[in-house]
Amino acid sequence: MNNQELRLLKPGDVVQSFYLIRAVDCKTSSNNKKFLDITLVDQTGEMNAKLWDCSQQEEEDYGRHALVKIKGTVSEWQSRLQIKIDKIRLAVPEDGLNIADFVPVAPKDGNAMYNEVRQYIEEIHNQDLQKIVSYIVNDKKDKLLVYPAAKQNHHAVRSGLLYHILTMLQMGEKVSQVYAGLNKELLFAGIILHDIAKLDEMDAGDLGIVSEYTVEGELLGHIIQGIKMIDRAAELVGADKEVSLLLQHMILSHHYEPEFGSPKRPMIPEAEILHYLDIIDARMYDIKKVLETTPTGQFSEKVWLLQNRKLYKTSLKGNEDIKDPF
Repeated sequence: MNNQELRLLKPGDVVQSFYLIRAVDCKTSSNNKKFLDITLVDQTGEMNAKLWDCSQQEEEDYGRHALVKIKGTVSEWQSRLQIKIDKIRLAVPEDGLNIADFVPVAPKDGNAMYNEVRQYIEEIHNQDLQKIVSYIVNDKKDKLLVYPAAKQNHHAVRSGLLYHILTMLQMGEKVSQVYAGLNKELLFAGIILHDIAKLDEMDAGDLGIVSEYTVEGELLGHIIQGIKMIDRAAELVGADKEVSLLLQHMILSHHYEPEFGSPKRPMIPEAEILHYLDIIDARMYDIKKVLETTPTGQFSEKVWLLQNRKLYKTSLKGNEDIKDPF
């Protein structure tokens, strides 16, 4: 099977491939006919698709997480690519497909990344910090192995949250070598726990695809959930109250601005560094994703996630002697 990767599709391309339906919504067009608004995914990305004039049977058949074969044409609408579906059918056993092969995944194995994060936890010698972090990470291991870091934005892939944490830990280790006054152990703990409550904020199964936000996630959000999680863990393991407060402050302030969910700005250097490491890793992930589909010597389309900036893909290469964390 030679599937057409979503990230390589261009306007005008004729598509005939298998994809996974990440989300689907039945809507009504201006001429009062039903159509399916579909989000298709494969391991390289996602793309919107439309099945116009859909029947009741099609509405019932093509639900979320269905593996389908489509035939259609790629077009551009409001600066975004979409596929007009001409034909669609469900995959059958005879197709010999594995649904897990169609899920966008982090570039490293989940279990391997988890073990690396555990090594960083072992470098936390402050007993209160280590007890809190170990308790939460052990408790959330099953979800942490597969959950993405977001529903749609940066690191929205299987094991994406774990990958986001690990990359930030690698950067945090380097930053701690430059700024000797930082408490590296507190920084490591904050990095590991800064988004950990997303595991309770979002509802995602073993495929690592978020179907919706949980009730608590909608009402509170992962920042408040994270504070509650740390407070509860600290009490269970008998941790020092100041240590618990410092960790809670790091989670509370890591979005920096009230409009982004942080009612307090960082008041300790480790919290300040945490915020910028988070921003760097999210932005670099999104930038790399955009440039992968941008021809050399050309500009990308404006990217909403990057404040509607265009990106330029230079022919200059990076340092290939250094292992690419992506």
